[in-house]
Amino acid sequence: MLLGYARVSKSEDQEAAPQIRELKKAGCKKVFEETASGGRWDRPELHQLLDRMRAGDTLVVWKLDRLSRSLKDLLVILERIDAMGARWFRRKF
Repeated sequence: MLLGYARVSKSEDQEAAPQIRELKKAGCKKVFEETASGGRWDRPELHQLLDRMRAGDTLVVWKLDRLSRSLKDLLVILERIDAMGARWFRRKF
């Protein structure tokens, strides 16, 4: 299953709608939407998505910086996805 993750840092300055629209166009059955800094680890929607993923699923993001602004945290997230037998994909929009 394709699962999407859309994140904006501040709801007053940004809209997640363009990301969500493109993720749905890419075929994502469920899109997890979050308003939080990418440098923070306490992002409930991201953790819910990671808990829901199963082997064979694919996480789709608009840009890799939507997952994390920290290279270290990004690598931890991608390793977790890989360990569960799932994949990730940055759609070229």
